[in-house]
Order: sequence, then structure tokens, then C-alpha cells
Amino acid sequence: MSTRKLLFALILSVLGLACGVGAGTAVAETPGLGKPITEGDITAWNIDVLPDGAGLPPGSGTAKQGAAIYAQKCALCHGENGVNPAPGFLPMVGPSKFDRIDTMKTVPYYKYATTLFDVMRRSMPYPMPKTLTNDELYALSAYILALNKIIGEEEVMDAKSLPQVKMPNRDNFVIWDPDKIGYDPLHMQCPAMR
Repeated sequence: MSTRKLLFALILSVLGLACGVGAGTAVAETPGLGKPITEGDITAWNIDVLPDGAGLPPGSGTAKQGAAIYAQKCALCHGENGVNPAPGFLPMVGPSKFDRIDTMKTVPYYKYATTLFDVMRRSMPYPMPKTLTNDELYALSAYILALNKIIGEEEVMDAKSLPQVKMPNRDNFVIWDPDKIGYDPLHMQCPAMR
């Protein structure tokens, strides 16, 4: 064995011994910072909603209920009835046809209605996110979907009905592969969007 390999093996064995002895000491002498996480702590942050509705909480709401909540908690930023928002904010009502890449991406652009619920649950209302109740979230979802004429004004949104809403742009999402469908860099759009 060469001197270099022998020295390397010796260093590794010394480090291994030092780590093995030191590990027990390090565990016993923690700085005592923080606290163990509880199941309740995890539940409070585990709020994602999947397209199939997994993660949706109990509750329900209608567009009529959502109108009052929207006027109180959303209209200041997103505009009365979802149009004419304040500068820097997006409207809640937009086109239902997305045939050009530069079409404004509002709620009808979402592939799934559960995305609307998830976005509001995590980040609205600004600047006090996560303060809406489950019933308020369902009512706001119903109201915004009704404003966009995606659902009727009398439809009840809940964990069962919200994932079943068919969004107008749902079937227009494609996995873009430049090797298969081509790309027009001048117009920044795929052939399907011309």
C-alpha cells in the first residue's frame, strides 16, 4: 500500500472514531432551541388542494353568499364585480377563450376550479392571508365562477361539486415539446394558438 493510501485510511479511521464518540455527546448537549413539531402544527400548514379535490375541507357556499364577502374583502383590490381592479392587481373576470398567447390569464384560464380555491386559501385576502373560513372560500369560489359564467348563480360549491366544474380552458393545456410541434419564436406561440 502506498504512503498516500495509508495516510488516507488512517485519517478516515480517526475521523470515524471522532464522529462516533462525538455523536453521542452532541445529541446530549443540544442548545435547547425550538420545540418539537406537533400534528396540529403540520395540519395548519398542510392546506394544498389537488385538482381531483383531495385536500378540500368541509364547508359549502353559493354565489349569492359570495357576493357579500367579495364586496367586503376582495373588491378593493380586484374591482367591483371582478372588473376594473386597482393598479397592480388582476381582475377576476376575463375572457373564456384563449386563442392567443397574449390573452390575459384570469380565472377562466385555470385548468381546474380547485386552483381558484387553493390560491385564495393560501394568499387571500391581501394583506391578511389565511383568514377566510372554509364556507367563505367556497362562497367566493362560487361567486367568481358565476361572474365568469362558468357555473350558475344558484349552484352550491363544496368538496364534491368544486372539482367537477369544467373550466373553459381545461382541454387547451398541452405539454409543449419543441421537437414535436415546432415553435414560432417571432410570434412567441405554439401553432395550436394561432
